[in-house]
Amino acid sequence: MKVTITVNGAKTTHDVEPRLLLVHYLRDVLGLTGTHIGCDTTSCGACTVHLNGLAVKSCTLLAVQADGGEVRTVEGLARNGQLHPIQEAFWEEHGLQCGFCTPGMMMTALQILERHPKPTEDQIRHGLEGNLCRCTGYQHIVNAVQAAARKMEGQNAKRR
Repeated sequence: MKVTITVNGAKTTHDVEPRLLLVHYLRDVLGLTGTHIGCDTTSCGACTVHLNGLAVKSCTLLAVQADGGEVRTVEGLARNGQLHPIQEAFWEEHGLQCGFCTPGMMMTALQILERHPKPTEDQIRHGLEGNLCRCTGYQHIVNAVQAAARKMEGQNAKRR
């Protein structure tokens, strides 16, 4: 079956098996290995990407379900060699240790910040509930999301 999906701004078209998961399309067909496979059961969130602007777990969707859609992966956060404020904040606030959950956390954090530009700690923790981290204890991740919110607010203020 032929699918056409815009991934990180680039239109892609491939013949795929109808049962191919979106996560495998991204990793195996496109070579975008930033989207991680953790559990295959929707529990961990390591495979989180944005599909048509919504954070989704790509291990639960077939590539054919994304046909005609727009996908943004962690590789699509940086622009022109500049890290996205979320990436900068995770680095600066030590929001990662082993890094396995980090791409999914960042993509989920982006949706949180789109919905709540000035999120409370409770909003961040609630928004991250579908993403598991076995290393950090989450406080540094929460701090990173708060720092990203401040950075994004500063960028928006400069644009005005």
